[in-house]
Amino acid sequence: MTTNDQGVPSFAVHIPDAELTAEPLDPAQIVSGAPEVTGKVLWESADGKQVRGIWQITPGVVTDTEANELFVVVSGRATVVVEGGATLELGPGDAAVLREGDRTTWTVHETLRKAYHITLP
Repeated sequence: MTTNDQGVPSFAVHIPDAELTAEPLDPAQIVSGAPEVTGKVLWESADGKQVRGIWQITPGVVTDTEANELFVVVSGRATVVVEGGATLELGPGDAAVLREGDRTTWTVHETLRKAYHITLP
């Protein structure tokens, strides 16, 4: 096992099988359906400005205001509409970048699981 300059060991996670914990949505975000969100933070920088983890959402429609994020979809499908911008059709193997402050509407067609890296201001 090796460690980085912050003393955190290097590691590997099999994303499809990782156990996630509930991350309740704000009811105001839910447009339709009964989507449920789960996730797991795998790593966070000492200053809290970099976060890496796994996130999952079940089918439904939700709105969000995004952080600066890069993610890769591992499983599932969703359409993400960025207000005033692109419509992203996402499925397994797709990588996407969302910008800080993007207002989005997520229509989740099949439970979506992603691995992410977020940079906070």
